[in-house]
Amino acid sequence: MTSLLAFVGAAVLEIASFFAFWSWLRLGKSALWLVPGVIALVGFAWLLTIVESPFAGQAYAAYGGIYIAAALVWGWMIEGQKPDQCDLTGVALCLVGMAVILFAPRSLPV
Repeated sequence: MTSLLAFVGAAVLEIASFFAFWSWLRLGKSALWLVPGVIALVGFAWLLTIVESPFAGQAYAAYGGIYIAAALVWGWMIEGQKPDQCDLTGVALCLVGMAVILFAPRSLPV
């Protein structure tokens, strides 16, 4: 459960950091938008370190499914871009992959 909460928090922070840069470069907002963007990026990186996984690559791979789902929710809630059936099917596949990576029984490395 801790890993899932960390993934959700990391996804929100990663998307927020990207949105801050997007706002500055694409929407003409002040460069001050970069300050919360960088802070969010640091928070994102920290949250991924508390995931229950022995390997960084494995944690980041599992995180991908949550990130994709969060990106679609962000687009819908913040930018008004409602996901279509292909988006929903794709995110469902990604979440199944995330669950396999994160919850599959395996031996710890020696």
